[in-house]
Amino acid sequence: MSTVLIIVIVVVVVVLVGGLIAAMVRRRGAAERELERRRQQAVTEHRQAAEARTGRAEEAEHQARVATAMAERERAEARLHEEAAQSHERGLADEDLMGESPAAEREEVAAEPRRENSDR
Repeated sequence: MSTVLIIVIVVVVVVLVGGLIAAMVRRRGAAERELERRRQQAVTEHRQAAEARTGRAEEAEHQARVATAMAERERAEARLHEEAAQSHERGLADEDLMGESPAAEREEVAAEPRRENSDR
């Protein structure tokens, strides 16, 4: 009877060890699945954050381009006013001050050749 008892004890121990190993494998599998789920969640969150930041960066770049264009326009207008000031300093724009517009002067110059042709 002692041999049968030893065999029963060995079989019970083997079954218990097998059950423990199976439980550990199941737990490990569940832990790995949970870890994979968390990884995917982290990936999704990071990608969403990256997309949002990319959108904000593109908007900021657009606003910077608009601001640059406006600054260039202001500089061009400043140069135009500076050139007009230099023209007045040199006396090259006196006709503007005397009331004659450059457009009227151009019309007079354009009309002169017609008068010469009509005199012939």
